[in-house]
Amino acid sequence: MIVTNFKTYESATAEAALSLAKIHAEVAQQTGATIQIAVQALDLSEIAQSVSIPVWIQHIDPVDYGSSTGHILPEAAKAHGAVGTILNHSERRLERGVIKATIERAKEVGLAVILCAETPEEGASFLEFDPDFIAIEPPELIGGEVSVSTAQPEIIINAAKLIGSEKLLVGAGVKNGEDVRIAKKLGAKGVLLASGVTKAVDPKAVLLDLASGLQ
Repeated sequence: MIVTNFKTYESATAEAALSLAKIHAEVAQQTGATIQIAVQALDLSEIAQSVSIPVWIQHIDPVDYGSSTGHILPEAAKAHGAVGTILNHSERRLERGVIKATIERAKEVGLAVILCAETPEEGASFLEFDPDFIAIEPPELIGGEVSVSTAQPEIIINAAKLIGSEKLLVGAGVKNGEDVRIAKKLGAKGVLLASGVTKAVDPKAVLLDLASGLQ
């Protein structure tokens, strides 16, 4: 599977986000690849209603209905079309207690969870919380030009042993089909990426190349 995190890039916000989401859906239909996207909260509803591929929200908070101004209510994310949420991304790290509580709330409302970790060991320590996927992203490679598949393949091998292939996503610097192919060969179920697609001049061409790595 391929999951593109739209982050808050200008090229993946508001109307641009909708256009990019439709490109992802088009490539998924054309190739048969499992392609999913994670979008900003304000873009969630419109995008979820406009595309057939699964749409994730980039974050939720462990709150209930009530006085939680400024937080993202899990029930609201679900109601607006999210299939799941990303938690503990390197750009939004959380304390372990918050991770546990947020996953519990996600499960209560039927949201899947991609839980990010910086190392295989940290990822394995999160298994007790039973997230649906654990994404290993070495922080020094995020947004860079060299992928984890190329620079540190041993991380993927180790993560697959510690976490298990069915739960394992890898990311950081993933740019092309060969990166995806290597990640799968070494034991990952798929990849979590962002700038390789969101900042691409031709995102459709990049997605087609990425999808070829799943074959």
